[in-house]
Amino acid sequence: MKKFFMFLAVVGLMAFTANTASAQDEQAAPAAEEVASAPAEMSAADILNGTGEEIPLHQALKTKFIEGGAGFMSLIIICLIIGLALAIERILYLTFSKSNTKKLLEKVEKALEEGGVEAAKDVCRETRGPVASIFYQGLLRYDQGVDVVEKTVVSYGSVQMSQMENGLSWISLFIAIAPSLGFLGTVIGMINAFDAIQAAGDISPNVVAGGMKIALITTVGGLIVAMILQVFYNYILAKIDGLTIDMEDSSICLIDLLTKYNEKKK
Repeated sequence: MKKFFMFLAVVGLMAFTANTASAQDEQAAPAAEEVASAPAEMSAADILNGTGEEIPLHQALKTKFIEGGAGFMSLIIICLIIGLALAIERILYLTFSKSNTKKLLEKVEKALEEGGVEAAKDVCRETRGPVASIFYQGLLRYDQGVDVVEKTVVSYGSVQMSQMENGLSWISLFIAIAPSLGFLGTVIGMINAFDAIQAAGDISPNVVAGGMKIALITTVGGLIVAMILQVFYNYILAKIDGLTIDMEDSSICLIDLLTKYNEKKK
């Protein structure tokens, strides 16, 4: 349920952004009509250097999207939206999983001294995060010996690792699919360009340039989407590595605490 609400929040944010961009387009439309109604002669230098008018970024992206073809560009945008939703969900999950392990160890040590293993279990049960869950599973099997606790901690640490890496395979899939769709759109665009050349009966620069431009836009779109998702993917891996190090260090400290607790009981 938590993942579902996170996904809805991301989709809602993207929908709000799209509506804002559409409203800006509507406001910019009358100004564009006024400019178009007063044509001016342009020299060759003006054509090479551009009209001098600044086109809004969202308007330029929309134009390139239409030029690249709605079919492949829509698939690339879908890869971006779903990939970003999964990445943001993972980032939020890992952020909420982060806890102060040093403070947790101090609480567990104090609980062992004052109330024994049951008090330590209560501390772990009331603390969020994978480290506290690993501690709790280990303390549940304390009566079977410290060796069993150590094996349990190692096994449950693998379970927590799998939960943290959940969804990463889908993100890596979209990283691979987005440029592949772009390359496929490029190949199809080149085929259409050659068909147009064959139909025209001659190699016209306008026909060749137009076909190649449309073909290459899909490749650019796919590569941009892949780069954006790759940045999020590497950031998520870095957060997982940090949490893994905390889990391993804290697990060793827990075993040391239980060993000292056993010695005091004897």
